[in-house]
Amino acid sequence: MVVVAFGSNIGDRERQIRDAAGKVASFLSNFRLSPIIETAPVGPGTAGQPAYLNAVGVGESELSAQELLVRLQAIEQAAGRTRSFPNAPRTLDLDLILSGDEIVETSSLQVPHPRFRERRFVLEPLVAVAPDLRDPATGLTMRELRAQLGD
Repeated sequence: MVVVAFGSNIGDRERQIRDAAGKVASFLSNFRLSPIIETAPVGPGTAGQPAYLNAVGVGESELSAQELLVRLQAIEQAAGRTRSFPNAPRTLDLDLILSGDEIVETSSLQVPHPRFRERRFVLEPLVAVAPDLRDPATGLTMRELRAQLGD
């Protein structure tokens, strides 16, 4: 199963996520989008930024993790994503969280996403659509990973 995290904190956040989900659904079969949740920005330099809308999409694909990344970045660019500084506000942020059982560590891509296990804004919506999906690196289910975060 492929897992993609969606986020937006500039402009029409919900429309941008739904439009991006439609595009991702064109190359992930059996695509399902989680409920959309609102969260505070996380990370250095995010103080004072608008709140995010976040969701997670899951589906199946024969594409490699690298091919998926290229497609996700093209969708971000088409939505006006700029990378002016780390953790800058964004019209659209798409992160490849999982790509089946692939484990990839290159200079441009890490799958599973290296910080997804610490991110409630990824795990909460992911548990809503795929609670029993296993992290290929730890063997834990998404439900178990979410429980480890506590409240």
